[in-house]
This record gives sequence, structure tokens and C-alpha cells, in this order.
Amino acid sequence: MSPISAVDAGTVAAIHQLYARQSRAIDSGAAQEWARTFTADGKFHSPTYPEPVVGTAALTEFAAEFDRAARAADERRRHVLSNLLVERVDADTLAVSAYLQVIATRIGGESRLLRLTTITDRLIRDVDDWSITRRVVERDDDPR
Repeated sequence: MSPISAVDAGTVAAIHQLYARQSRAIDSGAAQEWARTFTADGKFHSPTYPEPVVGTAALTEFAAEFDRAARAADERRRHVLSNLLVERVDADTLAVSAYLQVIATRIGGESRLLRLTTITDRLIRDVDDWSITRRVVERDDDPR
């Protein structure tokens, strides 16, 4: 690992906490909290949705719609991240990739995998906090 890509354990732990807060926020309907894990001009690109989602207001509405859809389906939905790889780009920028599973559990019923994806994020540091400035989602079921 080159010196520029090395990331200290404290930073890696902070990134894990950020992703845990983010997953719990969207899964619990805390749309504004989820949107605040992105920069004010943050971008979310996913083939699951027709257009990229850009900016705090649009990200908040996106997360709120995720919650509404889960409730309408009488489901609890969970984001499960694994295999986080955190690499330093420069002093204030990180590249993070991870596997993301979205699981749906019908209330009183079975759980099922909605989608398995890989996320590739760019994070920037603002004072002491890290925020996602760009997320790109790739679905495993998309043709290559």
C-alpha cells in the first residue's frame, strides 16, 4: 500500500460508523439524517432508479420514498454493508467501496434479498466529519 493510500485505523472506524448511521437512518425512515451523510451537492447514481439524485432536498425525498415504498409493501427493509475497503486519495478525500445487500422482510413473513450491489463512494472531510460527495451503485444482476 502506498503512503498516499494508507488509512489509519481511527479513520477506518469513523467510516464504518458513518455507513452504520447511514444504513440505520434510511432503514428507519430518518430521511433527513440519511441525506446529511452526503455533501450538500452530493450525488447518488444507481441503475435501480431512472435518474441520479443530486442535492440535499432530492436525497431527502429519495430516502423518504424508500420508506414509503417499504411501508406500502408491509415490509421492513435493511441495508447490509460488508467488505468495506477504505483508501486515501489525498489528505481530505477517501475512496470507499463495499458490497451492499438490500433485504426485505414482510411483516410476519419471510425475508428475501431485493438486490446485491457494489457501491463506490467518494468522501471528503469537512472539519472532523466525513461526507459522501458521490455514490455509484452497480447491481450484480445488471448485464456487464
